[in-house]
This record gives sequence, structure tokens and C-alpha cells, in this order.
Amino acid sequence: MMIRNAKQSDAPHIAAYLLLAMEDIVYDFIGTADRNKALNFLHYFTARKGNQYSYQHCRVAEIEGKVQAAVSVYDGAMLDILREPVAEYIREVLEKDFDPGAETAAGEYYIDSLGVDPVLQGKGVGAAMLQHLIEEYAHQQGHTLGLLVDKDNPAAKRLYLRLGFEPVGEKQFAGKTLEHLQYTPRK
Repeated sequence: MMIRNAKQSDAPHIAAYLLLAMEDIVYDFIGTADRNKALNFLHYFTARKGNQYSYQHCRVAEIEGKVQAAVSVYDGAMLDILREPVAEYIREVLEKDFDPGAETAAGEYYIDSLGVDPVLQGKGVGAAMLQHLIEEYAHQQGHTLGLLVDKDNPAAKRLYLRLGFEPVGEKQFAGKTLEHLQYTPRK
């Protein structure tokens, strides 16, 4: 498995894997539970620069030459700037109100979404991607990593805790109460 920075040509794969991680949230954003519309929405943003879902902020896992997973990560201090293109699109194109709440803030690099091909889930791909981010952001650069986990996803929480993430509170996001976990580099 090779984990690498995403390229613009990876956008269709990134969109599909990010949708696996945030399906209900995207449906809420676009106002319909239509999977094709949700994929189109995410593909629109993953293929473009300067937004929170952009390929610029993603890593992909390639296995035997095929993208099998994607993760989006960015500086939490940049949330408002990176979210604005998404918010503008939702308000202007979809004609919907948009105020899901702040899922991150300054002081952490935020793991927005992580999705793995369903055939490979539970086989260590997601853990390897998280370990890659921990090495790059926490160990090499000294940044705190943060993420949100749904209380209805105890398996994901167990993985995060096993990798060294610790609970730091709760956040309201897109109408849900989610647990906020962080990985802080050891000094």
C-alpha cells in the first residue's frame, strides 16, 4: 500500500470515499438522500482547489495501482476560508440555508473525513492512513490532530483510541452531537 498526496485526477475516487464517511451529512447539506447527487456535489469540490474537500487537502491509499481510500485533513484555523466555497454553493446554487456549526478550530489539524473501500474495511487500511497522518502531522511537524466521531460508531472510536487519540469534549455539527478526539504529540 502506498499513501500519497492526492492529485486532481483522483477526485472521483476521493468523492466516493468521503461520501462513505459523511453520507448523512452530505444529504443534509444538499437537501436530498440521492446518492448520485451527493457524489456529484462532492466531486464538484474534490476536483477544485481552495475548499475543505479539495484534493489539495487529501491523501489517498493506493493498493496495486488503484485508489482504495481517501482522507481529508487541513488546518482547523482555515475552516471558515475553506468552507466558504461550499457554503456559497449551497446557498446560491442549492438555495438552502447553511450553518452546520464549526467542527474544528485553530489549534488542530482536522481529519475531516476518512473513507475506505467497503471490501477493504477492517483490514488495516484506515488505521494505516491514520498512522501516516499521525507521523506526518504530530511526530514530524508537532501539530495536534483532531477528529469527530459519531457516538453510533463505537468501532471507529475504538480504533482512534487504540492509535492514541483522546476524548477532549463534544461538538455540535450538522444537527448531531459528536465526540471530539485529539492526538497530541508527546513532548
